[in-house]
This record gives sequence, C-alpha cells and structure tokens, in this order.
Amino acid sequence: MSDKKILLNAFNMNCIGHINHGLWTHPRDTSTQYTTLEYWTELAKTLERGLFDGLFIADIVGVYDVYQHSVDVPLREAIQLPVNDPLLLVSAMAAVTRNLGFGLTANLTYEPPYLFARRMSTLDHLSRGRVGWNIVTGYLDSAAKAMGLSEQAEHDRRYDQADEYLQVLYKLWEGSWEDDAVVNDPACRVYAEPSKVHKVEHQGEFYQVNGYHLCEPSPQRTPVLFQAGASDRGLLFAGRHAECVFISGQTRAATRAQVDKVRASAAAAGRRPEDIKVFMGLTVIVAATEEAARAKHTEYLQYASAEAGVAHFASSTGIDFAQYDLDEPIQYVKSNAIQSATKNLQNNNWTRRRLLDQHALGGRYITLVGSPEQVADELIGWLDDTGLDGFNLARTVTPESYVDFIDLVVPELQRRGRYKTAYGDGTLREKLFEQGARLPHNHIASEFKASVA
Repeated sequence: MSDKKILLNAFNMNCIGHINHGLWTHPRDTSTQYTTLEYWTELAKTLERGLFDGLFIADIVGVYDVYQHSVDVPLREAIQLPVNDPLLLVSAMAAVTRNLGFGLTANLTYEPPYLFARRMSTLDHLSRGRVGWNIVTGYLDSAAKAMGLSEQAEHDRRYDQADEYLQVLYKLWEGSWEDDAVVNDPACRVYAEPSKVHKVEHQGEFYQVNGYHLCEPSPQRTPVLFQAGASDRGLLFAGRHAECVFISGQTRAATRAQVDKVRASAAAAGRRPEDIKVFMGLTVIVAATEEAARAKHTEYLQYASAEAGVAHFASSTGIDFAQYDLDEPIQYVKSNAIQSATKNLQNNNWTRRRLLDQHALGGRYITLVGSPEQVADELIGWLDDTGLDGFNLARTVTPESYVDFIDLVVPELQRRGRYKTAYGDGTLREKLFEQGARLPHNHIASEFKASVA
C-alpha cells in the first residue's frame, strides 16, 4: 500500500461565483463578502489550520459573453463577474499565516513582463517565499477586445509568446542579480555591489527589454510555476516550464492517461517525470455520516444554478449552448477557447439537457459525497490509481465546505498516514518538493543564470 501524502490546494477566486455556481444564494454562504480583507484573512487562517499546501486563486481578464451573446446571466448569477485582482490579496493573508502557499493566476498576454517580474518578486519577499504563478495565456475574445485587440491570438501562437515571456522573466529573476550582489554594508556605504547586478538585454519577436530587474533576489527568485494546459502545445510548454500542473479528470482511467502525458512531457524536456506535481480539481461534500452528507448535497442542489454552470462552460468552449433545444445534439466547433473543454464535445452526443444535468451543482467537477471515511477512501483511491499528487478543492458553500473538510476529512487522512501532521520548513517550493528554494539545475531557467543577454 502506498504511503504517498496527498497535496491539497483550496481552489478559489477573488469573486462571488467560481466553479460551483449559484451557491452564493445559500443562507450560510459568505462569498459576497469577498471585497473585505477579513473574508480572505479568515480563510487563510482556516486553511493553514487544515495544513493546506496552498490557496490557489484563479482569475480571468474579460467576461463570459458567449452564452446568449450577453453578460446577463453572468451578472445575475455572479459568474466570475465582478472579479477583483488576486495578487493584491497576498500581503494581508501572508501577514496572518506562516506556511500557507499562494498560487496566483496572471494572464501574460496583458501583463508586461518587466513590471510583472517586480510584482511577483515583491510578493515573494513579503511572504518569505510562499508564492507561485499560474501561467495562463487567456482564452476569451472579450478580454482581447477590452485590452484593445480585435481578437485573441491563435491558440498555439499564444504559447509561442508564452515561451518568450518566460525567457524574459528567467533573465530578470535568475540572471540580473547575482546571489551575493547584496552586501548591505552601512560602514562602507554599499548596499549592492554594482559589478554583480547585470542589465537584461532581450530583443525577441514579442518582447524587447533593456533594463535591470528592480528587485534584489527573493527567497525563491522564480515563484513556483503552475500551469493548466492539456493540449499538445500546452503539454510541450508544461514539460519545459511547469512545476505543478492542474487537470480536470472525469474517470480514473482518463486521468491516469493525462497524468502520464504530463510526466512524459517533463522527461521529453530533459527533466525527471516527478519534477511536475499533478493536481486534479474536485468538489467534496462531507458530513459525519453518509446520510447527513447526502442530505447536505440535496440541500446545496436547491441553491445551485445549472444554467450558470453551462453559461460558464459556453465561454470555455466558445459555443453558445443557448441556441440549442434541450435534446438537440450540440455540434462541435473548433475555436481558440480551451481545447480540452471542446474535446469532449467532438463525439456530438452532448445535448443542453445533458450539460444541465452535469452542472447540477453549478460546476462540472467530480463531486465526492459521503462520510469522512468514504471521502478518504475516494481521495486515496484516486491518488493511487491515477498517479496524481493532490487535489484542487473547489468551494461550495463558503467557508463551510473548507471547514467541513478540515474538521472531518483531514483527521481521517492523517489517521491513515496519507496527509501531513505538520508543515515542512522553508519556502513553498521546498515544502512541495522537499528540495531547495530555487529552481533545480535541470529546469530550463538554469540556462539564464550565467548569461543575461
């Protein structure tokens, strides 16, 4: 029997409705308080009590306007609209925690790399090395238009741009300041040794940068790199860059195949397969007994919005499902949206009724419902059968869903030896990989440590 410990992130967003839509209407839900610092600091303290590895905060730039060609449903149901900046939350949450990591989503298409490098270095300093970056290139035409473009770039072309973006960041984070550049010697009036701080001169297809990184080396230099692309081009990118990859699985066999592809991508890039941790998104509804958990699930369903879930999914695929009758087959259309989302529609046996059924809880993640023992059985089974490293736990009723998991499931997993009983030392990277605070030598970023040109 495996003794592999389960890694766990809380999956959230700086908004009201994230994955399981409609549950903001539940009388015990507090997600409409997302604009207050207390909402986030209390959540961070709760997650650290449960020894969560991280709080992963998703984000979008743009709106979900594919369904009915409008934002009416997203506005009524708060489907990731309104949505606030995730990076600004970290300082407050880091101040009330010591170990919880923060995975932050930022769309590189609309973030100049020079300034983004400074913001992430600043957060890495302030959190003492507890930040990660979820690398996304975007998939919404509404975002491109809002940012002054006629449309977003083609899918694979966005990854070409992302590869160069990472090169620029590695030069700034890894190559601009040497490890011993900061001497902090008041007597000699020298804070940093000029000969050990180097100008980055990058002239590429997408980016031109000529300047020094504005920050001294932070604990991790490069934040932990997260990514979620499942297309062939996305996997190529993940193999080169990612340290943690998020996938969306529906069956154990299909998830095993996805995990194997991710690990193969790392090996193809000259890294070890285990250099990438793989997380799957899922939802858990747990109570002291199976009967109580199923009653809670039934209660939640009364407040969830299946239509909101389908409206969200419409923008993920680029297909307006509202144009179809309930039992009319949905036609697959190739688009520049999320390729893994559209792939499931290619067999043309999906209908709007089937999508609504799938989104009964407002989202389409696998939902585990049961007692602490039953949920633990399922989590361990998924991990052992698929090769996963952990899970992104989506919220239902906030903060109830996380409190229930921490009070009921965590002790059961600990009793079985499958979940940590204390945090490890060091930065987020050290906690996740039990190695150094900096990227390992076999990562592509190492190419930019010696030369910054």
